Amino acid sequence: MAAFHLGFDLAHFGLWRQDFYRDPLWTVQRTAIVSLFLFVAGLSLAVARHQGQPWHRFWRRWAQVAGAALLVSAGSALMFPRSWISFGVLHGIAVMLVLLRLAAPLGRWLWPLGLLALLLPWVVQHPAFDGRWLNWTGLVTRKPVTEDYVPLLPWIGVMAWGLAAGQWLLARRRHWLDAALAPAVRPLAVLGRWSLSFYLLHQPVLIGLVMAYLSLTS
Repeated sequence: MAAFHLGFDLAHFGLWRQDFYRDPLWTVQRTAIVSLFLFVAGLSLAVARHQGQPWHRFWRRWAQVAGAALLVSAGSALMFPRSWISFGVLHGIAVMLVLLRLAAPLGRWLWPLGLLALLLPWVVQHPAFDGRWLNWTGLVTRKPVTEDYVPLLPWIGVMAWGLAAGQWLLARRRHWLDAALAPAVRPLAVLGRWSLSFYLLHQPVLIGLVMAYLSLTS
């Protein structure tokens, strides 16, 4: 994700000629990154629920995610006033967390429901959902002009599968989750524990470094 965003920043400031909006080299990467992000978020929800996370702790974490989403909207409005982020990945996660926390008792039914969520936007579309107030549903006929767009449909299907996979692992293969990490990848676990902070801070740092480079070389 950080490497992808660094490439985007270099292209945005004219240091690297790449089309991050249409070139499959980049659009496929973005889809893979968001898919992994949401799948792991769903799996983490399964772990938290398995550990008996009470609702007040859930809401405290949810408030952090929702607050971070508002910061992303504000920051993007300053940098991209014509394509600011009204419903990006953090906005989507905030909504999906609540819905899937309530849906978690469905267990194995999360698999077909996730598939339904993935397929529904392909068969149900209407111009009424194209406006900014409703495009968060994902039932749009055209993608909105925005720097990040992760609508409820189809993406809640990916998180639902992550939740279902997490529940399955905890019930049948818990030792896979309890296994010790290899020393070479332990530093990555630190980023995993502070994933929200890393997500919020890495782009301002990267943009600052690129701008500093431009200032020093101009």
